[in-house]
Amino acid sequence: MAGSAGLRKENPYAVQEGRFGTLPARRYEDPPIRPTMRPFHSLEEPHMIPLVLTFVGDDRPGLVSAISETIPAHGGTWLESRSARLAGKFAGVLRADVPDANVRALELDLRGLAHAGLHLSVHRGAPDEAAASARRIALEIVGNERPGIVRDVTQTLSRLGVNIEAFDSGLESAPFTGAPMFRAHARLSAPANVAPEDLRRALERLAGEIMVDLTVAEEDRR
Repeated sequence: MAGSAGLRKENPYAVQEGRFGTLPARRYEDPPIRPTMRPFHSLEEPHMIPLVLTFVGDDRPGLVSAISETIPAHGGTWLESRSARLAGKFAGVLRADVPDANVRALELDLRGLAHAGLHLSVHRGAPDEAAASARRIALEIVGNERPGIVRDVTQTLSRLGVNIEAFDSGLESAPFTGAPMFRAHARLSAPANVAPEDLRRALERLAGEIMVDLTVAEEDRR
């Protein structure tokens, strides 16, 4: 186009020439970038408190669900439990770990389940510090049902300093006769100063006195 050849659009970034020599191109610098301050979040894990809960209520659907919903709502974790239906009631014991700051609120919410017919008690536990040198013993008891079997067995274990870690028992019918038979399984913790032979002899002597069969076996250490 005639007349437009003499018109040149100025490029602000181009090198400019003048009578004082070559001038550097003009630069437009962006404003300095300021770092964004973000809130600090602690990576420290909350201090967890071991809790032992016992509960009992009329046997009906939804009892365990009510407890299992309340514990995680307060940041807790259900770890282990034992429960059973006994004489029309549902009873159990469980262990849960809960952040220290949430224990009080959890206790209040659990006790609030009493309106649903569920009665609970909450106890603060302690770290499990079982002796590494203790031996684990499996004990099985079978005999005709009669009063005093559990009393006699536990008294013998107590005199030897043997601890009962778990105990499950029940009644079953004897073959042919249908007579009620008592059967129990126990997991024991025997101190290092109690020889396995002494424990076995004491229990065998007791078995002869109360007319039951006792089986003792040492468990493998893990």
